[in-house]
Amino acid sequence: MTNLSFFSSQGRISQPGQYAHLFENLPTDIAGLCKIVQGTTIHVFWAERYGLKLSPERQAEVQLRTMEKRLARTLELDPRPLSEARPLERKLVGNCRDHTLLLVAMLRQQGVPARARCGFGAYFLPNHYEDHWVAEYWNAAEERWVLVDAQLDEFQCREMQVAFDPLAVPRDQFIVGGAAWKMCRSGAADPDSFGIFDMRGLGFIRGDFIRDVAALNKVELLPWDCWGLILKYQMDNNQLDPSDLALLDRLAELTSGDVPDFEQVRQCYESDPRLRVDETIQSYVDGGMQTISI
Repeated sequence: MTNLSFFSSQGRISQPGQYAHLFENLPTDIAGLCKIVQGTTIHVFWAERYGLKLSPERQAEVQLRTMEKRLARTLELDPRPLSEARPLERKLVGNCRDHTLLLVAMLRQQGVPARARCGFGAYFLPNHYEDHWVAEYWNAAEERWVLVDAQLDEFQCREMQVAFDPLAVPRDQFIVGGAAWKMCRSGAADPDSFGIFDMRGLGFIRGDFIRDVAALNKVELLPWDCWGLILKYQMDNNQLDPSDLALLDRLAELTSGDVPDFEQVRQCYESDPRLRVDETIQSYVDGGMQTISI
């Protein structure tokens, strides 16, 4: 029960703070909560396909890291309850991580164990694993963790011809970071088939893998936030120290399954500065690296 209790409460990123009241009187079913996510948030890369051209100021909303800041901006754009879907121009701009974080935060506020997972979706492009985040919640009736892609509305599912229910994403369609690391280290998959845009390869996978480890410890950072082993080698895996490589391989074993070994992952994360997120990180903002306090 330690595992489930841990994920039933908010973390420092998902905490709604003074806006906790916005999570009151919301649906308790996953489908209903995903409708709220989709009714309040629009993906920065999908906006134009919906017919919305974003200004640079609006695009910058993807830099809002915490749930409290994202909720504050949500109300600035439209003061109505979250249960009322916004028109396109009043939806908060985000990405897959932001859709995921909102769903996770709402579930935790209801006492439902939930966590964000960072990894790769197999359903965006043929023969490619796209950099992506989804949510994972504990289905008490079925006694298992279930993956949910809160970003995928009817339009996106139709455009990408998604053949599964986004409320129960198959494990072979979303590959968590540790599983991707194992697949490529063993030679079962090509590292260059994992990534986004021109960023790909084992170094990119390592970044998503470590962000997934942090998310399993309720620290759900932005996809371009960097620290520890992400920064140490940048995108170069040829220079990894044997001790660093051994750590990553061990973590991949612990986190790649359907039910990650929570106790060992938690202990490893808390005790190792190569993994732990402290008070400051490095983040890519406007094409450059900045030191950010969180």
